[in-house]
Amino acid sequence: MRLFPSRRRPQPRSTGELLSQFTDLDGIPITPPSTEHDQPIEQTGRRSGGRQRVNQATAPLQGPREPGRGWAAVDASRRAPVYRATTAEVGGLFPLLASNGVPAIGARLGYDTQSGGAFYVHPTEWVLRQMVTNPNMVVFGEPGRGKSSTVVALMLRMMLFGVRSLISGDVKGEYTPLLRSLGITPIALGRGSPHRLNALDLGPIRTRWTDWGVERQREELTGITARWTRLLTALAEAQGYDPTVTDELVLSTVLTRLVGATDGYTELRPITIPQVVAQLAAPGDDLWRELRFADRRQFLDHTRQITDALSNLVVGPLAGLFDEPTNFDLDWDAPVQSMDLSLLRSRGDQAIAVALTCLGSWSSMITDLQDDGDVRIVVRDEVWRQMRLGLRAVQAVDSDLRLSRAERKIQLLVMHKPSDLLSVGAAGSQEVSIAKDLLALCSTRILLGQSTRVGDELADELGLSEREQAVITGWAMEGQGRALWKLENRPGMKIQTVLSATERAIFDTNAGLRATAHDQPGTPTGGRPRLVAVPATAGSGPAVAGAGGDPARRNGTHR
Repeated sequence: MRLFPSRRRPQPRSTGELLSQFTDLDGIPITPPSTEHDQPIEQTGRRSGGRQRVNQATAPLQGPREPGRGWAAVDASRRAPVYRATTAEVGGLFPLLASNGVPAIGARLGYDTQSGGAFYVHPTEWVLRQMVTNPNMVVFGEPGRGKSSTVVALMLRMMLFGVRSLISGDVKGEYTPLLRSLGITPIALGRGSPHRLNALDLGPIRTRWTDWGVERQREELTGITARWTRLLTALAEAQGYDPTVTDELVLSTVLTRLVGATDGYTELRPITIPQVVAQLAAPGDDLWRELRFADRRQFLDHTRQITDALSNLVVGPLAGLFDEPTNFDLDWDAPVQSMDLSLLRSRGDQAIAVALTCLGSWSSMITDLQDDGDVRIVVRDEVWRQMRLGLRAVQAVDSDLRLSRAERKIQLLVMHKPSDLLSVGAAGSQEVSIAKDLLALCSTRILLGQSTRVGDELADELGLSEREQAVITGWAMEGQGRALWKLENRPGMKIQTVLSATERAIFDTNAGLRATAHDQPGTPTGGRPRLVAVPATAGSGPAVAGAGGDPARRNGTHR
């Protein structure tokens, strides 16, 4: 008795029906199958030449060659129907192809060219599903291969999943059009900008200080003074001076005194780098006695070099940028925040490197104290500039990568080639050793088009196979947005990033090379090309969130 009489097993479909449903063919085979059965092969028992075998086999070794009795030869050309079609139409017979193994969750970035399926990116979900060990990502690619477009598309589409982004130093100003399309005004630091950022800013800790208990206050104060000490020693090392353990103790003591921690934990005071330099140049008697110096002269002689190194930040090319109180507030509800450093390029590479170091320390402290529980993408563009400052700058980046899971961050490093990591110090130095190990702390590697020489470097550093290396130097060089996505030791995936019309207008990094009729010499713009972010229109692709008439949200406002 059938329990479910209404359920009927679906009838299987023939090849002709499948072709009719999935292709343009009518399902009628060109050559009908033969209805004849293969005739059994007669065993004559004779040798070639007509002579009869003396010892005849009782049974063939592979059994009798008869239909229905074991193995029998089949003439496929006569027994099977023959269809003729293009490869695109025959592909309809196999609509279900093997996927790349990446779950369909997160930002839909493009498609896998090997399987034709959509490609989704969500680094934190990959960690939770034990596909990778950490959410960090690194991007390699030649200029013009689509590095910035891939990174910006990932940030924009991850906003739909509650993931905010922080660009910790936009050296070339490439992310500014995205922020403006979202109604956010980026914070620009450099020549002609009114914004100032205190490298020793307290951030949210100042307003929350009175709500914490004594133990919590002691823990937070120890952490922030340690971070400041590492920052100041790294900046001193960038000036050519190698700080000692005594220098670190002196800086930690001076910072603790200036912030007001020795005044009964009442309220913290904001401090700046010039105040630290003043304490080192004119110490009080209680300071050098607490630090066990014999007299004031011994204190001044020992701290002269680090005092001069920090003084260069006050009077050098970065004067006024990181040595004054912060005069803007970050909007932490905004989907993206950015620090535009394009105005600093005229001050030299060292000025940009120092600025990246200050921003890295400041942004790490600010994001650590955010208790909203959200995951954030921290973009470090041209991070090799920062690591060229010395060992402590390399160690700071290494520490941020190791703590990414605990701090709910997705560290995203953007570089041109692996040799950028070798330029942070002398060959065989500790800086180079740590920098090369940074690749092991980034489970997701996005490898865009590269030359053959750089492809060899990537193959050596990341252990790529010959086919994967050929993808980087061949297929990925034939178009923008093509990349080999490598998740740790998994086989590489050939991914094509797809941008909408609106995204292409916003992510256009070559807009500065295009001059319109209004930008010709003699016009009010003075012949300078200008970038115009085209707003989303009907039928132009998915609109960018926040670009459709919402009130402008400012990333920073003057106090």
